Amino acid sequence: MKLPSEGILLRIFVGEDDTYKGKPLYEQIVLKARELNLAGATVIRGIMGFGASSRIHTAKLLRLSEDLPIVIEIVDTEENIQRLLPFLDETVKEGLITMERVRVIRYVADEG
Repeated sequence: MKLPSEGILLRIFVGEDDTYKGKPLYEQIVLKARELNLAGATVIRGIMGFGASSRIHTAKLLRLSEDLPIVIEIVDTEENIQRLLPFLDETVKEGLITMERVRVIRYVADEG
């Protein structure tokens, strides 16, 4: 897939424990992005953060998980990103969604 030099970065901030239809929300978002043939998606697990509730979520030595922050990043054309937004409206009940213009330097796949 070839992306133009200008694109949109969509960032979705949710909690690790957030679910949709019994599965992790971040997983459902990535699967939907793939179904819509978006360029790609990356899920990043944070080690500490807080959101609108101001409650700290952190990974501590004695605790494996405290609903850690999850960030899903997707870069594609604005038109393609817009196709994902209705799904996000339906599924992201608590969190933050941002979009910003980005310059794509390189996006290639191994043809082999």
